Amino acid sequence: MICETVKKGIDCFFMTKKGCRFNGGSCHPIVEKCEGCQRILDLPTGKYCSIFPDPSAKWRLGSCNMATHIENGNKTENNRRINPLKASKRKSR
Repeated sequence: MICETVKKGIDCFFMTKKGCRFNGGSCHPIVEKCEGCQRILDLPTGKYCSIFPDPSAKWRLGSCNMATHIENGNKTENNRRINPLKASKRKSR
């Protein structure tokens, strides 16, 4: 449904006929770590994330998995973990 509270005119998963069903009744503004992300909506009521209603919760346990402004170091092949038992069996062939 279309949001009627904070993100007016934006399609929102949490919006119902009775209002916003997210915790607190509305979305929360972005945190400082979100600055530079391409998913930020700059609205008259403030800056909000287009995906998550509470961006601070995504940053609580580390980095946000949907952030476009940070580079994830796990994508390179050099960081692969090799099982030593399998490596020794391959070497013996």
